[in-house]
Amino acid sequence: MKLIVYNLGQDDPKKCTAHRLLKFGEVNFVNNLRGLPNRSILLNPFSKKVLSPEDIKFSRNGVSALDCSWKEAEKSFENVKFRVEGRILPFLVPSNPVNYGKPGKLSTAEAFSGALYILGNKDQAKKILSIFNWGEEFFKINEQLLDCYSKSSNEKEVLDCQEKYLKGSNNRKGSIEEM
Repeated sequence: MKLIVYNLGQDDPKKCTAHRLLKFGEVNFVNNLRGLPNRSILLNPFSKKVLSPEDIKFSRNGVSALDCSWKEAEKSFENVKFRVEGRILPFLVPSNPVNYGKPGKLSTAEAFSGALYILGNKDQAKKILSIFNWGEEFFKINEQLLDCYSKSSNEKEVLDCQEKYLKGSNNRKGSIEEM
């Protein structure tokens, strides 16, 4: 699946996962919003709609991410209102060293990997994170969630997986029961 990064240049390229993905030929960079493919998915942490396997129809033109600093993220996404399908990822826990264990604060590589896994491209999801020494940890700590999300049919089922997992975590079980 085609992966596109609109990079705002706010992060240190040496620490930026998107730059590393570019170096390994896993993504393409664009330098303006018009460079994002029509009718593609834009991973947007402020979207109202959650990514689910039913979104595969929008991923034919690729999955895009706006790569920016978390400090600037909300402001950066304010102007993204056009021909892409904005989707927020369901609950996932990052394994990257900067935001390890801080739910929702995924690196660009983790966001792409989570989206690919949910959309059924598990091999590509694992391949892009294999570039990072912490990449395998992402799958270990999110295994139950990713499997449940990827087996869901729609947004409601993805949200059900998320809710059951979070309820289990609150009861110190941290698992998805009866899924």
